Amino acid sequence: MTDNNTPKSAKKPRWTSLEVALIAVVSLLFIIVVALVILFATQQTVEICTTADCTRSAARLIENMDAAVDPCDNFYQYACGGWLKKNIIPETSSRYSTFGILQDELAVVLKGVLEKNVEDEAEALSKAKTLYKSCTNDSLTEQKGGSPLFMTLPDVFEWPMAADNWDSDYGKTWRVEDVIAKLNVKYQNILLVSMYVDVDERDSKSHIIHFEQQHSLGVWSKSDHACNGSNEEACRLYELFAIDLVKLIRTDRGLSVNETLIREEVARVMELERGIAEANDSPSVSNDRELRYNRMELGDLNANFTLEVESRPFNWSYFTAQIMNTVNITVTDTEEVINLSPNYFKKLNPLLAKYSKRDVQNYLMWRFASGMVDHLSKAYRDTAKAFKKAMHGATAEEPVWRQCAVFVSSAMYNAVGRLYVQEAFSDNSKKMMEEMIKDIRDVFISNLKELTWMDAVTKKAAEEKVRAIREQIGYSDNIMDDNYLNDEYKDLNYSVDEFFENIVHTTAYNKKKILQKLRVQVNKDEWVSGAAVINAFYSWRKNIIIFPAGILQPPFFSKGQAKSLNYGGIGMVIGHEVMHGFDNIGRKYDKDGDLKDWWTEDSAQRFLELSACIVEQYANFSWDLANGLNLKGNNTLGENIADNGGVRQAYQAYQNYVKKHGEEPRLPGLDLNHDQLFFLNFAQVWCGTRRREDALSSIQVDQHSPGKFRVLGSLQNFPEFAKVYGCNQSSYMVSDKVCRVW
Repeated sequence: MTDNNTPKSAKKPRWTSLEVALIAVVSLLFIIVVALVILFATQQTVEICTTADCTRSAARLIENMDAAVDPCDNFYQYACGGWLKKNIIPETSSRYSTFGILQDELAVVLKGVLEKNVEDEAEALSKAKTLYKSCTNDSLTEQKGGSPLFMTLPDVFEWPMAADNWDSDYGKTWRVEDVIAKLNVKYQNILLVSMYVDVDERDSKSHIIHFEQQHSLGVWSKSDHACNGSNEEACRLYELFAIDLVKLIRTDRGLSVNETLIREEVARVMELERGIAEANDSPSVSNDRELRYNRMELGDLNANFTLEVESRPFNWSYFTAQIMNTVNITVTDTEEVINLSPNYFKKLNPLLAKYSKRDVQNYLMWRFASGMVDHLSKAYRDTAKAFKKAMHGATAEEPVWRQCAVFVSSAMYNAVGRLYVQEAFSDNSKKMMEEMIKDIRDVFISNLKELTWMDAVTKKAAEEKVRAIREQIGYSDNIMDDNYLNDEYKDLNYSVDEFFENIVHTTAYNKKKILQKLRVQVNKDEWVSGAAVINAFYSWRKNIIIFPAGILQPPFFSKGQAKSLNYGGIGMVIGHEVMHGFDNIGRKYDKDGDLKDWWTEDSAQRFLELSACIVEQYANFSWDLANGLNLKGNNTLGENIADNGGVRQAYQAYQNYVKKHGEEPRLPGLDLNHDQLFFLNFAQVWCGTRRREDALSSIQVDQHSPGKFRVLGSLQNFPEFAKVYGCNQSSYMVSDKVCRVW
């Protein structure tokens, strides 16, 4: 209640202007003091990491990014703009990227260890160094010219191109089975019919003989089998490459050169090769594992897949025996085999019927010789120079030492892996990798339980499979054992003066190692990669993820760099490889690595529907480096599924790490929190660019999306990214239609 009778003199007086001013000053001072206290307290809690690793990481991130770009408008340009401005594609390369830089650094390390003289080292290591030395003996290679190839041609029935006497000499006893068997087992030149020993996809403990279509198709494999538009020049130069090579070989051998006849015969070779490419299965058929698995007896091939050259039937049993006899394994018509390409072989028969045995031999020798020119003198390498530039854009050769380091590393990967590990790898990273793999596996299982599109039966099988995934990290312990290495390479002997011969010896040795596995149970613990490799892998048939020593370095991984960067780098790679067990191909294999359907019909249908969203999304990306062509979403689906799931799970695993261990100290010079740094490092892994020629060819056949779209696509599908960077709904990095499978 209010007392209205109170005298006016008794009411509280108004404040004077002086008093009001004093109150305002005091209030302002109070606010300033509180602000200073808050600021001081904040500065005390924001810890900055100043270690050498943190400083190096921060410098790299800052140097590669372009902070002037809005990350919500184009995160790839924001993350990689600095890298793109300062890096120019070397004249020796068709592309350049973060991976390319690491490959260059790896090659330098390999050069050092392969050129180092060490007393009393394992014999296998000495053999690798001898092979390298023979490769780098450039003056001797120039001196020999094309003679190493000339000496090899009679072993495979000679090259009849423009020859007068081939039909009466070699042509009389010529059998296509003999030629392609010799090319396969001795030179690893797989033409017309691909035959090899590999794991049985429905019984992953056993090996079995496989027959498949020819994959290496020269210019045709890079152009959707077309020779028009942007590819017309490459096709013209491919034919000119063949003509020039024949002319050079005949000139150096002292034989006549009838250019008109050479051009006529080369034209038929080009026509035949194009026909082989058109007979090949499409990528959608090649990726259908059930459709490809056609088990039958060897004799069934003779009965049902006839191939004829000049009315002479191809004898599949004879052909197979010619190859397996080289490792003293007998096969009969009752041998169980897998025919992976029945449609191809049915198309190949009427195609071959159009050509003479001379035409077929010309084709086989063209492909054989064209694959060997890189190991001959400069005059021979130059015959391919214009064609290679048209295909990939590179205008200069790699230094000889680099080519040799890469070759020896591939040919003797365990010996070179040992040298690399001893020189440049620390075992300290293995435990951290194991912990990250566990973290990401746990996230997959947690997410699996929350998926609404997959039923309980399929979820149970998926969980069993991911729990069964094994890992290989760094390198195989076997390569550190001198006796093991020496025994592995005991049948290899090299001469420092015979590089070409060393190549032939190595290819035959490696092929026979594979053939010898036919009657041997699969060793699922055997490493499928060397240590000196900057990549990672997943094996469907072994259900194993592999992280070689070469990739366990910044920006992917380092014991000393921030965990946010490790999870954004190698963590995403771990998630990516795990996801390959559940992509459009990997999902068809069970926990034991067998091709077996463990999906209910409803869950499988939902998977296909969700995958279609990703196919459409990536097919709508237009690539400026490829003249604005759109990506092929079907071709890259598996890798896109792996990217999308990989980055999601790595980020969630990092969040779990922070909950358990607390926030990390900030990096110096960067006004970014660690959630933002996670995505920044993920994107910078894929910084890179390509020449137009390489972009045009890769868009046709590469199973990976270009790095730019690996970043944009996966982050547009991950709403957490938009939250971390504060992107609004109208931003380019926020998609109206989020595609998610896992």
